[in-house]
Amino acid sequence: MSQSHGFDSARLDRIADWMQTYVDARKYPGCSVLIRRGGDEVYYHDTGLRDLETGAKFTRDTVARIYSMTKPVTSVAIMMLAERGLFHLDAPVSDFIPSFAKMQALVPGATSIDQVEPCATPTLRQLLTHSSGLSYPFNPGVLARHMEAEKITFRVDEPALAQRVDDLAALPLAFKPGAKWEYSVSIDVLGRVVEVVSGKTLDQFFTEEIFAPLNMNETAFDVPQSRRDRFAALYTPLAGDPMKLNDKGAGDTLRCVDRPEKSLFHAPSLLSGGGGLCGTIDDYMQFCEMLRRGGELGGNRLLSPLTVDFMRRNHLPGDIASMGASSFAEQPMRGMGFGLGGSVVIDPGQVGVPGSMGDFAWGGMASTGFWVDYVLDLCVVFFTQLTPSSSYPSRAQLKALVHGAITQ
Repeated sequence: MSQSHGFDSARLDRIADWMQTYVDARKYPGCSVLIRRGGDEVYYHDTGLRDLETGAKFTRDTVARIYSMTKPVTSVAIMMLAERGLFHLDAPVSDFIPSFAKMQALVPGATSIDQVEPCATPTLRQLLTHSSGLSYPFNPGVLARHMEAEKITFRVDEPALAQRVDDLAALPLAFKPGAKWEYSVSIDVLGRVVEVVSGKTLDQFFTEEIFAPLNMNETAFDVPQSRRDRFAALYTPLAGDPMKLNDKGAGDTLRCVDRPEKSLFHAPSLLSGGGGLCGTIDDYMQFCEMLRRGGELGGNRLLSPLTVDFMRRNHLPGDIASMGASSFAEQPMRGMGFGLGGSVVIDPGQVGVPGSMGDFAWGGMASTGFWVDYVLDLCVVFFTQLTPSSSYPSRAQLKALVHGAITQ
């Protein structure tokens, strides 16, 4: 099958060897990769364990935390509502969430949270592109430190989404909207916009309007009892908080930080459109295939091809690096633009990883990742469960392996 889809089978086999080195070195507990080209499955492999304590294998039906790979799903939901004429992307978010009506931003060089000046309210487009002035607690800066101190992180065990968004709106922005790029909780805010505009809770909207049409029956904000025996444990090489990216390493590179039977994802109190979904690799490939096919899969159309094309264009003035980014990101910053819901390759040479112009991609904090290559008609999804995703350069290595196996 591989040869007929323009892949060299022997070179594809290198992927399994590479995956095994990560497991043997105790970098990842287990992992899986799925590749489709032209809609046909070209390669699948899994290895290692989803739970080191029980010895359960990392299999194709393993349920994993996809964290920020939730963001493209929320972005698709926003664009589905935009296609219905319910808003335009340059509308201020205060049109839907009044607590954002009177915004302030930290003055340049601020050293405390009270050093502010009035500013415009972020637009939906700025939220979609992480140029809104919002942040994440693991980023550097005054706002990030204050969010961490106030525990405004949008974890699934925090107060409900509507309340958490209002708590966030009471804080100043890290900078005036549009001035910079900073990875942020902005997509969580957009999740609340989906609720307000649609009249449905975020889980209802996702299930009824995205997951059901795409046959993504094992993806949700919670992990029900019926799937818990396939739910993976989460690991970290860090000694402290697994979300603090600069913490020192632990003695054990695979320290468990979320047991499947005790996980917060069993009954989440907050529906995080920025990082709350759990699901299987085949489910997420369905989502990727919908994007590759221009918004349709299995006769069900979520978006127009023109809207998908619009989403995967670079919506920044240049690459992410040119926007003064100092924050963490799930993808490289040089040569990488940002569309609506994911990164976009605008210069493969500057990215430093083999790829095609226009590759649309993103990843999650537990080291999962995907990309859709419209030039090569290719979708790739990688699953594992190790946080933070900055621990190892696995995404760049996998992309090099896949491109190294393509011969036509």
